[in-house]
Order: sequence, then C-alpha cells, then structure tokens
Amino acid sequence: MEISSKTLNVIHKLRALAGFLPELLVPSICLTCDRFVDRQGGCCPQCWGQLRFVTKPFCPVMGSPFTIDMGENLLSAEAIANPPPFSKLRTVLLYDDLARKLVSSIKYSDRADLLRWLAQWMNIAGAEVIDEVDAIIPVPLHPSRLRQRRFNQAGELAQRLAKLNDKHFMPDVLVRKKPTRQQVGLSEKERARNVSGAFFAPDEMKIYLKSKRVLLIDDVYTTGATAKAATRALKRGGASQINVLVFAKVETYLE
Repeated sequence: MEISSKTLNVIHKLRALAGFLPELLVPSICLTCDRFVDRQGGCCPQCWGQLRFVTKPFCPVMGSPFTIDMGENLLSAEAIANPPPFSKLRTVLLYDDLARKLVSSIKYSDRADLLRWLAQWMNIAGAEVIDEVDAIIPVPLHPSRLRQRRFNQAGELAQRLAKLNDKHFMPDVLVRKKPTRQQVGLSEKERARNVSGAFFAPDEMKIYLKSKRVLLIDDVYTTGATAKAATRALKRGGASQINVLVFAKVETYLE
C-alpha cells in the first residue's frame, strides 16, 4: 500500500512519541521503507532480507565476520595488520545502503523515532562488550557541530544503552576540542590526520575515568580513525579498558 509523504511525516512524528503513546495508536511502518508491518520496530520481509547482520563467526577483536569458522581466538588480517588501541569492537550491521539510510535518517531527517530500535539492536549485538564495562561513553561532537545537528546521535544511543543495562552514562568525560572536517570523502590517512588530537579528557573528569572499563559508542565505524583517536584520549584520561560498539561497520577485505 502506497503512503503519502504527508501521512508518513505524521506517522514518523507519532513514532518519536512511542514511549508516551500506546503503541496501538501508532501505525507500524518498516524501519527502512514505507511498507506497513505487524509490529513497531520491525522491518518488512524485503528489507529484513537485505540487512547484513554480523553474527558469529567473527574476529574476536574487530568483530569482522568470517565466511567460515576459523577457530577460537583466530584474528582477522585487519586486527593483525593494524592492531587497534581498544580491546574489542562489535557491530550490528555491515555498512551498506540500508544501514546508511537508517543512520542518515537519524542524522539528517529528524528520525529520532529510530533511536529506540537501533539501541535495542545494538544491545543484542553488543551484549558481550557491554557486560565487560563499568560505564558507557559516546563519541562527542564539537559544540559547533552539535548546534547544527541539535543532538548527538552517539550520545542518544549511549544513553539508551546505559539505561537498558544499568550502566553509568558519562557523556562529559570525553570532549572534542577541535571542529574537525566531515570524514566523508577523506582517505584513511586524511581521516587519521583530521581527528588527531581532536579528543581529550578534562582534568576534572579524570577521577571518574581512573581504572574504569568503558564502552565507547558511535554510529558507524569506517576506517576507525575516530574510534582510535577517542580511545587514546580515554586511555590518557586513565581508563583501563575500552571496548567499542557501533551500529554499522564498513566491510573490510583483509580477512
């Protein structure tokens, strides 16, 4: 059934209020397209079949999927060639057109209603790395970027995950101190230079980081430049272990 754009806008606004309205009052629409579905937070069969969920077997460090079971603790070429400063990375999806649409809808189309469901998917995919930590921290935006977007999607996801797991939510222990360029279109080396020295833990916050095991939250992991720079800043701030959980990860071809 085709739905008009005006009707869709109304439905999306209602879905953003799903926590306050009985779900029976809100039409159930596929998260990634405009088809009706049986329940809130669901996807139609066509979209569900296209989503590339990351499940075992995968690299124990990078979370990159293997095509076959390579045996316990065998690392991917990605982890061996460029060992990350964090302990473990986990993701819900490989980053393709549908994953990009979900993330972009939150960032640029005011689809705050999607945050609830993305957080729940991340909660399932990240159960292992969530259990290992004391606190959950989002990758921060620079204040100028935050004013443009009005909210930090990583912060919103991190707050929901902290609540779901009764973990400390610590959004202020990591600060982005310089207004970095958009990473889209930059090479791996350019991305690394762009975020080099971009993050720090304020001195007054280091007491809260000392010896803490923390989970760093972001929406997408591309080359890892942002997550690695943020991880190094958290380590300088005193964190003892950093795991990373993202919604989607760009597929690598190093395995």
